[in-house]
Amino acid sequence: MSRTRCVNMTQMLQKAFEEHYAVGQFNINNVEWTKAVLQVAQETKTPVILGVTSSAATYMGGWNTVVGLVNGLMEDLDITVPVALHVDHGGSYEICKAAIDAGFTSVMIDGSHLPLDENIAVVKKVVDYAHPRGVSVEAELGRVGGQEDGAMVAENMYAIPEECVRLVNDTHVDFLAPALGSVHGPYHGKPKLGFKEMKEIADLVKIPLVLHGGSGIPDEQLHMAIERGTAKININTECQQAWTGVVREILSTNDKVYDPRKIIGPGAEKGIKKVVVEKATTFGSLGKATY
Repeated sequence: MSRTRCVNMTQMLQKAFEEHYAVGQFNINNVEWTKAVLQVAQETKTPVILGVTSSAATYMGGWNTVVGLVNGLMEDLDITVPVALHVDHGGSYEICKAAIDAGFTSVMIDGSHLPLDENIAVVKKVVDYAHPRGVSVEAELGRVGGQEDGAMVAENMYAIPEECVRLVNDTHVDFLAPALGSVHGPYHGKPKLGFKEMKEIADLVKIPLVLHGGSGIPDEQLHMAIERGTAKININTECQQAWTGVVREILSTNDKVYDPRKIIGPGAEKGIKKVVVEKATTFGSLGKATY
């Protein structure tokens, strides 16, 4: 029997971009997390992106371990919907190359902290390695505030439209994450996204945009972002909070439970699955795995 394999993000995001919905990236941390996201995607016929940061990959054992886990689950669970395995916030060319060599189908190279010329150079280097291997590439401009992979980052710095055009034209990157007011981690107060700038950038670069820090953004703002060219929305904090809430309830109400499957598993079944369904519904991607 042939193995089910992950795909890159190109077709799924181009379709979302053209049809005005978004595909969710849900970051994974362990087998229960991954299994829950994949099962929801299959049951609802929804394309999905599994996001993995460097620290999450290290926690799970390494890039090769993550690829083996995802490919094994996809075969054992008979997953047939499009699934992309994506590096989230790859901090260097070397990190992206290692993930690609392990079998990741998509990578984000985050050079947003670098001067524009250096950002362009590292993005182009990753693109030149990734594209011949069938791997899609995401880049970022500006700075998304809040916590990124467990560390505090700078305050928001909006991406400049003209710089976005230059980066896209010079690198031939597939997707762009322009920083426009979103943050990683919980929001303090109501999010204020730059919708005017988002529309301007989408019209100029003509490739799918990515919204980082999607957790906690009101549905109406997510819909506005999708209408303005956002085709990928990253969700992590809400899954973490939902999982933790279920696990805390189990431990606080049953002091005799010790089987880790009875502690960890319900967090995925009752917490993560609920978030994935709700977000896919909001994004308009539910049932879109028809290709």
